[in-house]
This record gives sequence, structure tokens and C-alpha cells, in this order.
Amino acid sequence: MKDRVVFITGANGGLGTSVTNAFLRQGARVIGASLHIKAADFPQPNFEAMTLDFSKLDEIKRGVAKIVERYGRMDVLVHVLGGFVGGPSVAETSDEMWDQMQNINLTAAFQVFRESIPHLRKSSSGRLIAIGSLTAAQPHANLGAYVTFKTALAMLVQTVALENSDTPLTANVILPGTMDTPANRKSMPDADFSKWAKADDVADLVLSIASDQARHLTGLAIPIEGGRG
Repeated sequence: MKDRVVFITGANGGLGTSVTNAFLRQGARVIGASLHIKAADFPQPNFEAMTLDFSKLDEIKRGVAKIVERYGRMDVLVHVLGGFVGGPSVAETSDEMWDQMQNINLTAAFQVFRESIPHLRKSSSGRLIAIGSLTAAQPHANLGAYVTFKTALAMLVQTVALENSDTPLTANVILPGTMDTPANRKSMPDADFSKWAKADDVADLVLSIASDQARHLTGLAIPIEGGRG
């Protein structure tokens, strides 16, 4: 992984922090992007912070172009960015909630993929890895908007895999169960945290999918849950 150019979206969130640190420890050149991020968040010489609003296509275009201009290539894209809102039934879901879930869980991913794929195709070790949700595997009441767009994300990634089978580029989506993050613990204080997926375990899985040993694995939707430690 040393010296590979890795672009991570949502790099300083609950899971993003673990993913970013995992690649930094392996010596990768990591460009971590988020709406609010700074170099001091990851004080390693191989880290670059990129402030980026993923709701704006022009910023996504400029961000990807800046990476390629500075480093000459992009080897790995890890799309961690996402968001969760649940509660209302489909009949009670507002247009605002629907649009919010679509934009952060699907549209942003599509736009990041579209800008990055031409560069990932040129890499001899191109990897596109997205973080989806285990909820994408089955319907859930009162999570209609969230589940719909996480399911679509998984299908989008698998389509990318098919469309790029003529190159070394692989595309896979990881489907974690409920993540053991500070935000989730705060919102669900009475839950059994031992059954939740650990951020470091998910990060290790991302790293393994990005490795040379996983070069033949593509088009997979990989579930990961907690409770087995």
C-alpha cells in the first residue's frame, strides 16, 4: 500500500477516521475529504486534508482534478460518506427527507465515482470501495428512504465492476451492520454495543479489499456485523 494515492470521502467521521488511519499506517498517500477537516486531524506527513462539499458537483470535480494534478494519479477511492435518517413510514416521509437521503447516500457517490473512475482505470491497482449498509440486503419498516438509496448504492458499485472488467480496476461495496460509533452510542444508549460492527474491523476489511491479494475480487457486496469478538 506504500505510496499509493488514496482518496477517502467522509474521512474524519466515525468510520472514516478508522479507515483513514488504517491506510496511513500502511504508508499510503491519503487525501481525506470532508465538509469540515484539517491537517491536524491526522498529523502524519502522508496525509492531506481536503475541505469539500459533496452536495456541490463543481467542488467534487475540482477536488478530483486537484488530486490527479498534484500526484499524477489516483489508485484507490474509498467512499465512506453517507448519512442516516429514519423514523417515518413511506406515507409520512417528506420530500425533504427523501431528497436528503438521495443526495448524501446516492447522488454524491455517483458524482464522485463518475469523476474518479477514468483515473482509477489507469492505475495498475485501481480500487473503488464504497461503504453501504447491511440494511440494503432486506427491507426495513420506517427506513424507506435510507434503505432505498443504500440499496441503489450497492447496485451502482456492482455496475461499476461490470463496466470496468477490462481493466485492473475492482469495485466492491461493504455492508456493515449498526456501527459502534460515538454518535450511534449517543443516539441508542440502551443498545447492546457488543453486537455492533467495530469501526476498526470495517477499516481492516476495506484495507484488505484494497490490497494486491484482492485483485480478483470485484462486484461483491460484503456484509460485516459485530458480536463475534
